Amino acid sequence: MKIKNYRNIGICAHIDAGKTTTTERILYYSGINYKLGEVHEGKATMDWMSQEKERGITISSACTTINWKYKNIFNKVNIIDTPGHVDFTLEVERSMRVLDGICMLFCSVGGVQPQSETIWRQIKKYSVPRIFFINKMDRIGANFDFVLKQINKKLKGNAIKIQIPIYKKKMFEGIIDLISMKEIYFCGKNGEDVIIKNISKKRFNIANKERKNMIETLVSKSTDHFLNKYLEDKITEKDINNIIKNKTIECKISPVLCGSAFKNRGVQCLLDAVIKFLPYPNEKNNKVKCFYKNKNKYINLSKEEKFSSLVFKIINDQFLGQLLFLRIYSGRIKIGSLIKNSRNRSKFKVGRILQIHADKRNDIKQAKAGDIIALTGVKDAITGDTFITSTEKNFYLEKIHFPEPVISISISPINKSEQEKLMLVIRKLIQEDPSIKIKLDEENGDIIISGMGELHIEVFIDRISRENNINIKSSKPRVAYRETIKNKCIKEGKYIRQSGGRGQYGHVVLNIKPLKRGEGIKFIDRIKGGVIPKEYIPSIKKSIYDTCNRGILLGYPVIDIEVSLLDGSFHEVDSSENAFKIASSIALKEAIKHSNPYILEPIMEVVIETPEKYLGNIIGNISSKRGIIISNKNLLNFCIIKSYIPLNEMFDFSTPLRSLSQGRASYSMKFYIYKKLPNILYEKIK
Repeated sequence: MKIKNYRNIGICAHIDAGKTTTTERILYYSGINYKLGEVHEGKATMDWMSQEKERGITISSACTTINWKYKNIFNKVNIIDTPGHVDFTLEVERSMRVLDGICMLFCSVGGVQPQSETIWRQIKKYSVPRIFFINKMDRIGANFDFVLKQINKKLKGNAIKIQIPIYKKKMFEGIIDLISMKEIYFCGKNGEDVIIKNISKKRFNIANKERKNMIETLVSKSTDHFLNKYLEDKITEKDINNIIKNKTIECKISPVLCGSAFKNRGVQCLLDAVIKFLPYPNEKNNKVKCFYKNKNKYINLSKEEKFSSLVFKIINDQFLGQLLFLRIYSGRIKIGSLIKNSRNRSKFKVGRILQIHADKRNDIKQAKAGDIIALTGVKDAITGDTFITSTEKNFYLEKIHFPEPVISISISPINKSEQEKLMLVIRKLIQEDPSIKIKLDEENGDIIISGMGELHIEVFIDRISRENNINIKSSKPRVAYRETIKNKCIKEGKYIRQSGGRGQYGHVVLNIKPLKRGEGIKFIDRIKGGVIPKEYIPSIKKSIYDTCNRGILLGYPVIDIEVSLLDGSFHEVDSSENAFKIASSIALKEAIKHSNPYILEPIMEVVIETPEKYLGNIIGNISSKRGIIISNKNLLNFCIIKSYIPLNEMFDFSTPLRSLSQGRASYSMKFYIYKKLPNILYEKIK
């Protein structure tokens, strides 16, 4: 199959917008599945983990491949179904890194929701072309135009509608395609029969008006050639399709479609739009960023180039062992090919190449640029590794960035003899989910697990117990506090030891000052005249970062400080890297101690959706949790409350929320910023 007939797409949305239901319909209409799998029945193909079936949500991104026939040509579409819950945002992040296009779903009632905004930032970060699908048009209160306005207002999404819904007696029946000016209906038992009709007289004027608006929007963003055709009234359906595709690939516009996946309406048109408007692998950008001999370079996305690929996901299969998910950017591989891991330079021969369909795997003999595949039998690989031809040197693709955890919990095995087994299991699972961090509690030997939220950690612990038969006990969740400083300070650190023979000598002078929130740790070398030799500077820098991992107040990491190396001295014989490391650590600890250090607590952005009659009770509850209400909007007798609440107050928040709203309110939260912990609470956690 030619590369122009490939599509690598992801399906993304806020939780419960219908991602997995849409994917299930795609699998059914493309002939992969012979019957529909429903999320609420726990039978969805793409939600294959037991935790996903029980909770009815997507936890891990799942891959599949389909063939879709458009204009009598079969196209290969690799699809990644991503989670919608904010706790599993890493799954979305790493999927965005390897995809060429996105289908972003919105609920026709909920519109732009909190996780929609997070996903949009990730889409913008990687400049991924996208099409929008407004789902659940059959729901009471569905409002296509309202959601469209929200997309343009909140996301600045440059949304342009290419379809409008058809309603009969307030029931969603079909869609009008504004490009072809046809009515489209979906008949048969499961909507598999697509019926195309001419637009009825009573709908023609509305459709014609919307089509003119669409064309005028395209004209405002197009070339002179398209403008001239518009002025001469010679625009064809092909012209419209071409300009929409070009501007979508340039991320200048986002076509908007509508439908109801659950009611089997509109999904075939969505797949046609994927083929028409989203790019094939080397159409969006014929080059991808890489690092060659520590310099930024770009490689051509072509099967004729040398082999290069990125590991974007790892899972542990109980039968096949470790599976590495790869996106191939250039070249090709086949069984028996010798390839190399750029990070550790280990070489291995490809034994099996697998095409993934959720939890099923099909053996294939070869793969080429544009393919998403899995390899088995590879050791010592991590997410973000670059695999290249065995003869290539010093070549890396741009890595995947992982979010920082915000919540911690300590666990230990009930049977102490299983401690070593528990550590092995945790390390194996961390390879699958790098957003989980662990460390050992030096006082009691417990393992402290840090993650993105309560649900994230709950699922992680459940997997440890269920998949490996280890009984564990856990503590209450801990907050990932941080430490920082208020004032500037200059301090020196000396480490001098003489005990016969060669001694130890290290001397540094450090200046530290506070930075704005989110700026992290910065190290600046201001040494002049060679008072400290250059070969010791990397050791000093490493010591600075290592010391910041454990603050002087409560042992939490220090953030948002600038450390400048001003001065120092060395001894020609006694100085060493280790001596300067110790001297730097002494100086930094003293400087922090005299810079008025304080504790920071994570603040969460919390969005609560509740019926209007419970508004007063819930606002009172937010105030009791030291929360600040940012906005309160009324939408169809539902209130959407946006607030900032400290994470420490959010544990078990769902129980009182359900109690106050008779189970009808829901909430979502994501990390916002670190702020100073009140002194009265600092005394409690000391």
